[in-house]
Amino acid sequence: MLGKLAGAWLGNKIAGPNKGAKGAILGYGATAIARRGVPALAAVALGGWAFRKWRDKRRANATYPPDATPSA
Repeated sequence: MLGKLAGAWLGNKIAGPNKGAKGAILGYGATAIARRGVPALAAVALGGWAFRKWRDKRRANATYPPDATPSA
């Protein structure tokens, strides 16, 4: 319900002085996009964060063969 109210408000702001179905359609479209886009964006962000943590942990505990180190 809050999404529908937010969509109506957003549609009213977008439509401006041109009252009518245009604002309602834009508001509905904005809520539909947000409903589908926000969870996907959150999943991608969480996956990227987890990958970065895994990579940093792996790099911190890296082991190298003795012949890979520079000689003095």
